[in-house]
Amino acid sequence: MVRRTKLEAEATRTRILDTAELLFEREGVARTSLHEIAQAAGVTRGAIYWHFKDKADLFNAMMKRVTLPLEEGVHRSDDPDLADPLVYMRERFMDALRKTAGDPQTRRVFEIATHKVEYVGELTAVRDRHLAVRNECLAHVERGMRRARRRGLATRRLPARSAALGLHALIDGLIQNWMLDPQAFDLLKVGRQVLDAYLAGLEPTAPAR
Repeated sequence: MVRRTKLEAEATRTRILDTAELLFEREGVARTSLHEIAQAAGVTRGAIYWHFKDKADLFNAMMKRVTLPLEEGVHRSDDPDLADPLVYMRERFMDALRKTAGDPQTRRVFEIATHKVEYVGELTAVRDRHLAVRNECLAHVERGMRRARRRGLATRRLPARSAALGLHALIDGLIQNWMLDPQAFDLLKVGRQVLDAYLAGLEPTAPAR
């Protein structure tokens, strides 16, 4: 009985998230109320507050269930057991581009996060999470860059922090531009080209004669 109740609660939570995702995409986050989400999901507002503190908490949960696997992959960039941190980073960021281009849910959630949310009022907590996730990602990538430099796999001409910021900005900018007009360019093809060019620029140069 307890197991059944737990499964039912999880099913309700998933239905709320699925419904919110669709309404946020259609109406925007600020214009979608918890009352509207409850009605569309066929639950009470009390059911929403049972699972989520407020709309920002619901939004962050919607983001987390899509982005968490990608975040966890990037967070391994500073794993000391990696043979080549730069090769690993390339694979993980290409994974992010593939998921964005090929998975409808990931694409929808990124579209909402990029173009359908305002970081004001009750949604300032969304901005806080966005910054926390970005900063954690940058910290792992920066440490991975430092490991690559110490192993002679990356140039010392560019500070590790700057290299990490540039890589993050490159991927984030590609996704945001592609979201504006998916027909403008092939996200995977162009993403692979510019990512490889950027990483090639981080390779150590041969010593001058």
